[in-house]
Amino acid sequence: MRVAKVRITPVAVPDVPLLNTKGVHGAYFLRSIIEVETDNGLVGVSETYGQVRCLSGLQNAADALTGLDPFNLNDLARRVSEALPDAGGINGPTMLADHKVEDVAYGAFEIACLDLQGRALGRPVCDLIGGAVRDEVGFAGYLFYKFAKPSDQPGEDPFGEVMTPDALVEEAEAFVGQHGFRSLKLKGGVLEPELEIQTMLKLRERFPDHALRIDPMGAWRVETAAGVCEALGGVLEYLEDPVRGMGAMAKLAARTDMPLATNLVVVEFEQVFEAHRKGAVQIVLSDHHYWRGATGAVTLGRMCAAAGMGVSMHSNTHLGISLAAMLHVAAATPNLSHDCDTHCMWTGHDIVEGKGIEFKEGRLAVPRGPGLGVSLNHEALQKLHTLYLENAVKDRDDTEEIRRYIPDYVRKVPRW
Repeated sequence: MRVAKVRITPVAVPDVPLLNTKGVHGAYFLRSIIEVETDNGLVGVSETYGQVRCLSGLQNAADALTGLDPFNLNDLARRVSEALPDAGGINGPTMLADHKVEDVAYGAFEIACLDLQGRALGRPVCDLIGGAVRDEVGFAGYLFYKFAKPSDQPGEDPFGEVMTPDALVEEAEAFVGQHGFRSLKLKGGVLEPELEIQTMLKLRERFPDHALRIDPMGAWRVETAAGVCEALGGVLEYLEDPVRGMGAMAKLAARTDMPLATNLVVVEFEQVFEAHRKGAVQIVLSDHHYWRGATGAVTLGRMCAAAGMGVSMHSNTHLGISLAAMLHVAAATPNLSHDCDTHCMWTGHDIVEGKGIEFKEGRLAVPRGPGLGVSLNHEALQKLHTLYLENAVKDRDDTEEIRRYIPDYVRKVPRW
């Protein structure tokens, strides 16, 4: 079995104006859908980011996969590395962290190869990356402050404007009622810290038994973050990226017993060692998209276990293929110690066959079919590809987008 053809289809998916410390989501989010076809007719699928640099990297590396044995992941790594010399990062200047094009491209193609392996063997991907230690994976309800969607943007607008603590609690009530989440995560760094503290206290009052976390994406200075830790002591399971940079995280960690988590200051394997040495974080968020695929994400889990760190899982806005891959990685990561993030309850669209995502008490079953256990809905894929072709925006810039709402908005991290 050898790779004969690679198809990469960019798609645009209607999004919701969800806020974060650097701006707001645009009218669409972008993804790349990968199909790797072999000479015996099997097709493995994958999904990753859709911004310009990532899409270009995928396209530049695709031809190098011709003739690849999908079981030889070392050869895959070599081919991708040689096809993308000095490729740089995938993210634009307004993002808060960057990921190597090479790592993201390898991760995307590795997932497709693992899907092929599983299809060829009749085994699920989790069996190929160490074996499942759990049959179900818990997820956190991902809460956002948000603008009301402008009338000229496509898609539904759940909840309308959510810009107060009380409105945010109502959003949480809806998600918990619909999906049964037992954990809740707030994307913070949007309102004044005092209001975000108030939001978390109101969530604790309304959901006394839920695990709570907040992620301000580096929006706070160390002094501000220390005050938040004091105010929310005993309320949060962890505080994610409250300050910007490894040094600031280490300074904060020295002042608080609050567990600190990150997906912004530990994004490369060598940074795990630095974070451990400096005592900067206690929890690292995994993500197969930029931690070099499923095997890289599981390796990260092993490294964190050796360092005495916990593991959670990060989410970018995604579709069902990424969700399936997340489930397999989570199933095969023994020390995944927290419910995973996911944006899927905000999406409302998908490109996989089936009746849609159904949480049970905030949990999803790990697919047990061959490979990833999902199949492409080609009609849905083509519709979202058409949206991509019709959409003038081909990159993500949350800061430029928020200026449609607040013309004089100035990006400032940290802000408080």
